[in-house]
Amino acid sequence: MKLLVLNNLSSGYGGDLIYDFARSFAKTGDEVCIRCVDADSSFTEALADASEFDAVVASGGDGTHAAVCYLLRNTGTPILPFPAGTANLLCMNVMSPIEPFALAQLVREGECLDFDLGEIVTSEGSHGFSMMAGCGYDATMMADARRDKKRWGPAAYFKAAFQNPNPQVAHLKVTVDGVTHEHEGVGVMLVNFSKIQFDISITPRNQPNDGALDVLVLTTQSAWDLLPTALGAAFDHSGGTLEASNALVYYRGRDIRVESDPELLVQYDGEPLEAHTPFTARVLPAACKIIVSDDGYKLFTA
Repeated sequence: MKLLVLNNLSSGYGGDLIYDFARSFAKTGDEVCIRCVDADSSFTEALADASEFDAVVASGGDGTHAAVCYLLRNTGTPILPFPAGTANLLCMNVMSPIEPFALAQLVREGECLDFDLGEIVTSEGSHGFSMMAGCGYDATMMADARRDKKRWGPAAYFKAAFQNPNPQVAHLKVTVDGVTHEHEGVGVMLVNFSKIQFDISITPRNQPNDGALDVLVLTTQSAWDLLPTALGAAFDHSGGTLEASNALVYYRGRDIRVESDPELLVQYDGEPLEAHTPFTARVLPAACKIIVSDDGYKLFTA
């Protein structure tokens, strides 16, 4: 096989597990090309010849995985998300192993599935997201957690949440497939894959291959109002707690526009932007081909 590994040195803790992966993968006749990039590198240039490889390994966190999936959208190139970031939510959602040898075997023996991507467009430009994007409370948490991720790991997000108990309340205008809904709340989240840490799903169903995005409006006035819903979702995986919550409102659609007064910060897959509302977003159906484990294949083809 001919394998391209894009190794983002700026992600996670700067470990060397990707090199263990390469050693485990390589057999006689294989070609493994490792390209190291960082936050200032051009991913577009690094992936310019991706079509010449049998598969691409994206080593980094969810932001790295989203960027690679977006740049290789609709090309049919198989992508393995390698968990080298802080949260690694995409890997968790597709039920990938975390051990390098098992991941090396997965590239050779795993199944491929086509998943949707989201595309968000702000004044700063367009970005792809595999997990979720949004504005307001979640974007503020991502921005505050960024400086602590290397030290605190996933706990940085919880630290940021507790530091923001009273997020900015705004008048939200959310247009989903041409129908406008208005709410008072602290943010809007657009969800593709829905599971976050501790196996909590923030939407009633995890449907990243149905050609639509979940639109989650946080109608709460305080971050503490979300706590009962989050705890309920951690124990009740049926989605009943989420659907019954009066702190959340759900919509589903393909094309979304979000406006707010005042303006709110925007993020995608854990990457806070220097942009604010308004923004538009849309789903890109079956745009990326991801290598998944047997368990992941069964989960999304059942």
